[in-house]
Amino acid sequence: MERFSRLNQYRSMWVLVFFDLPTETQTERKVAARFRKNLLNDGFAMFQFSIYMRFCASRENAEVHIKRTKSALPKKGKIGIMQITDKQFGMIELFHGQKEVEPEPPSQQLELF
Repeated sequence: MERFSRLNQYRSMWVLVFFDLPTETQTERKVAARFRKNLLNDGFAMFQFSIYMRFCASRENAEVHIKRTKSALPKKGKIGIMQITDKQFGMIELFHGQKEVEPEPPSQQLELF
């Protein structure tokens, strides 16, 4: 019974990282690319070009990934990090043009720690 209570829609979290980084110079583009690569290497997926998201089984697990993201923040630009429950994420309405689309089910990621 505890297993079901650990993985419910109110305990599971989504971490979203929003960013607007400068890309005017080659150095700024490299810094922005490195930040995106760090997010991908940490299991985030691109939701939109400057929005990346990651499913976490618990708040504690979300904090681990938030801490990693904070440690890789670029010196310039604007970055926001938001946590929402799986239940809240499931209420997102997505549209392509004027047509509503069903969100893709989250991929399950095996965590070894």
